[in-house]
Amino acid sequence: MARVVGREELKAKLDRGENFVLIEVLGPEDYARGHIPGAINIPVEHIAHEAKARFKPGQEIVLYCANLACKASTVAARKLEQIGFHNVWEYAGGKQDWQEAGYPMAYGPERE
Repeated sequence: MARVVGREELKAKLDRGENFVLIEVLGPEDYARGHIPGAINIPVEHIAHEAKARFKPGQEIVLYCANLACKASTVAARKLEQIGFHNVWEYAGGKQDWQEAGYPMAYGPERE
């Protein structure tokens, strides 16, 4: 079961420049309309394949989606754990929680 990271802890990790992967698991359109700065976009339906190709099983990964009601990050975390990733975190509050705190958002499509 993925561990949960709160908004303030996630912000602190980002501010410190910690080495982890932040992934928004919503679709590209949702990502382009606004995402947490530093996040990459891997939709939940592609998470297992993409993670295997791009990341190491021990790498710290933080997943998020839209809000507390959205379960895409929970599903994505379960998929990653099933394929051997063991340092998976979920920011359950997602974009809504981040925005409500007044934290900055980034906009536009992902750039490789």
